[in-house]
Amino acid sequence: MDKLVYYDGQWYDRNPAIMGPLTQSVWMATAVFDGARAFDRVAPDLDRHSERLIESARVMGLKPTKTARQVYELAWDGILRFPPETELYIRPMYYAEEGFVLFEPDSTRFTLSLLARPLAKPTGFSACLVAQRRPAPDMAPTLAKAACLYPNVGFAMRAANAKGFETAVMLDAEGHVAEFATSNLFFVKDGAVHTPKANGTFLNGVTRQRVIRLLRDAGHEVLERSVTYQEVLDADELFSTGNLNKVLPATRIEDRNLQPGPVFKRARELYFDFARTETRR
Repeated sequence: MDKLVYYDGQWYDRNPAIMGPLTQSVWMATAVFDGARAFDRVAPDLDRHSERLIESARVMGLKPTKTARQVYELAWDGILRFPPETELYIRPMYYAEEGFVLFEPDSTRFTLSLLARPLAKPTGFSACLVAQRRPAPDMAPTLAKAACLYPNVGFAMRAANAKGFETAVMLDAEGHVAEFATSNLFFVKDGAVHTPKANGTFLNGVTRQRVIRLLRDAGHEVLERSVTYQEVLDADELFSTGNLNKVLPATRIEDRNLQPGPVFKRARELYFDFARTETRR
């Protein structure tokens, strides 16, 4: 079994047909979702991911049909249906069934997917700057993890791939560094850790917040501030945080090669040490 999908009180071991061409979210992209991870029978920060799903729905104007705690418990129900060694990607979603340009909040539907997907090995990734930018909060629903934001991410990744890189560095509307295309960006210079401040143009990731807290508690200086792309190019270390693959090193930025550095290694160690203290089931 490589997947489970929950919808309307039932579990499926396939991708069920739950939307049609007239489903409002299919053609207006009004869906919101979240992502969490489970491995070794732990699911780090699953409660916070469940809470963010509810908040994203409210930002979009959807009407949540479950509490964050119900989403959390349902996710664990799904996790426990897999063998303990399975590394899972957990994706709860709300979307609108009825409406035209404006959806009908009372038609909000919930679904939850669990996919067997191994965590990426920390071997490093490459990145470059692209023309696509992250929108400002008055341009798009950037305070939600909303499906409508991701075509722009796809454009950015395709542009980076066309240049021979695996992912993109995206700027915000003012020209400051926002993030990697699908993960938050950190760099190290002279021992200090720097990351773009959360200004509403990118998702202030759950894993990002966790790593900042862990590094600070371990005695590292972490500065959240406006960052220029030149600073990223001149960094001693460069790494990402995100739910899908947690903490990974960037080993190439434009034409410059980097090595996974000691601060990255410490951040990754701290994160997985924390993750494995989570309550097991």
